[in-house]
Amino acid sequence: MRRRRSQIRDYTAEAKLFARRSIVAFIGIIMLVGILLANLYYIQVEQYQDYKTRSNDNRIKIVPIAPNRGLIYDRNGKLLASNRPVYNLEITPEKVPDIDKTIEELRKILPITDEQVAAFQKERLHIRHYKPVPLLTQLTNEQVAKFSVDQYKFPGVEITAVLKRYYPYGSVLTHVLGYVSRINDRDILRLTEEDKVSNYQATRDIGKLGIERYYEDVLHGTSGYQEVEVNSRGRIIRTLKYVPPIPGKDIVLNLDINLQQYAYKLMDDRRGSIIILDPADNGVLAMVSSPSYDPNAFVHGISGKAYNKLLNDPNRPLVNRATLGIYPPASTVKPFIAVSALTEGVITTKTTRNDPGIWYIPHARSHKGYRDWSRWGHGVVDVKKSIEESVDTFYYQIAFDLGIDRLSKWMNKFGFGEYTGIDLHEESSANMPTRDWKMARHRTPWYQGDTIPVGIGQGYWTATPMQIAKALSVLVSHGKVRAPHLLRATIDKAEPNQKPVLSPIKTFPTIKGVKDSDWEIAKEGMHLVATGSRGTARRSFYGAKYEAAVKSGTAQVYGLKEGEKYNADEVAEHLRDHALLMGFAPLEDPKLIVAMVLENAGGGSGVGGPIAREIFDHVLVESPNDTDKEDKK
Repeated sequence: MRRRRSQIRDYTAEAKLFARRSIVAFIGIIMLVGILLANLYYIQVEQYQDYKTRSNDNRIKIVPIAPNRGLIYDRNGKLLASNRPVYNLEITPEKVPDIDKTIEELRKILPITDEQVAAFQKERLHIRHYKPVPLLTQLTNEQVAKFSVDQYKFPGVEITAVLKRYYPYGSVLTHVLGYVSRINDRDILRLTEEDKVSNYQATRDIGKLGIERYYEDVLHGTSGYQEVEVNSRGRIIRTLKYVPPIPGKDIVLNLDINLQQYAYKLMDDRRGSIIILDPADNGVLAMVSSPSYDPNAFVHGISGKAYNKLLNDPNRPLVNRATLGIYPPASTVKPFIAVSALTEGVITTKTTRNDPGIWYIPHARSHKGYRDWSRWGHGVVDVKKSIEESVDTFYYQIAFDLGIDRLSKWMNKFGFGEYTGIDLHEESSANMPTRDWKMARHRTPWYQGDTIPVGIGQGYWTATPMQIAKALSVLVSHGKVRAPHLLRATIDKAEPNQKPVLSPIKTFPTIKGVKDSDWEIAKEGMHLVATGSRGTARRSFYGAKYEAAVKSGTAQVYGLKEGEKYNADEVAEHLRDHALLMGFAPLEDPKLIVAMVLENAGGGSGVGGPIAREIFDHVLVESPNDTDKEDKK
């Protein structure tokens, strides 16, 4: 009975249990559907804009477009830096089934090196398969024609034209213009710090040196862009929006390319520099640094071997000697020191001194003598005569009387020990010594004996050729201090019929307190250097059809022992004296200022004088109107 009773099912209880379970399941389903609907509402309504943007980002791409770089002209409208098409051979990996085989076939008709293949393989790893990768650059017309004949054999391989910078005057202008080259990681870091990197997303090259670097923001322009629709593979389907790039501005330099070429030719690959300024505004008419190199090699990427050759060249062609070359200014500074001494009352226009060929520090315990360059001296001389004959002992005494504090202060006013303000990043301030400088540099105090050689531009005093040129411009203008400048004007091509916008001139405080007559004394002394009976450069300027004023200098590279005589023939070339010379002409209405340094060339007047004469003749006699031409742009 018990077994039979237990086998009878309770259908009523089971029905109730099923009903309860169904209700729980239904409630669970309702809750899940509610959560799903709530989530759907959140995605479709609340987050609509966010997901729409994400969707568009996957479908719509912004493709940046690089602007055309501005051109560079000289003052007479001659093109100094242009953009010209260069033909490259490019492969689109997606369209080429066997890249290695294709490259081998291409090598049968084109000169493709192993280095170029390796560079191609490296670059294509970082580029999508549907984008072209350059294999060979700078194809000649003959190579283009050769490939075109067989192009049908190479699907996915094509020749494209890109604009590349070109410098038609090559090494003549390298240290003025500089060059552009491929953007590297260091450039990207700098652009990021300056918040400019977004403007360079489509740009391959950037200014590295010279004008190209200094005026990068002016020359580069503003990038444009295309808003395009792409498919799932990233290919462009259509263009939705196009914003054209704004080309960089053209710039016009004060440079006269004819004069630049003439000065470069006069250097004849010798080590040194020639600078020519316009006294009217300190515009740089010519700036030569020799030896030089062809900047076009850097535009397309110079090989490591070629770069190391330049880097290790003992003649240092990579250095811009005009602004980075550091030399003792030697006797070129005597006119500036004379003006300082006259103003300070250390000497007067009537002061005379007898030069026996040697000078001693008054009341000094040491019997060390400071010799004049002329062994037997110059006899009795006044300030003008001291400049004409470059009398060392006259300036030893001035240096002693002025002292290093006043001497340094005055030479700072002329620009020594300071940046000239020229529109180039590559510049040295050189050194105008002071007591504090010596203590910081050598950990020793300043001695009276340190001051004496400073009086003739030696000792711890160093200067660049550009500083010497600027100092002379201060003398010529009676104390007006203006920065030498290369930029003359800019031209905005984005604006039709836009006239050139002249560049403002950077000025510094005028030197005050100097009498006009004292400025003139120094200039007359320089005039006597070229015309006086004992002028150190009289032979170079004999018979000139204009009145010139010059001052030479001979900078010692190493110190002579007391009593030791200098003999260039017995000294290694790199230890021989540097030749310096500065000058202006005509005397009454100067049209140009010249400053030059010729390394290890000997006496300034003997070597620099003839070169200065040729430059003055070229400008004032052979082509007197060239530097006065108006800008043709």
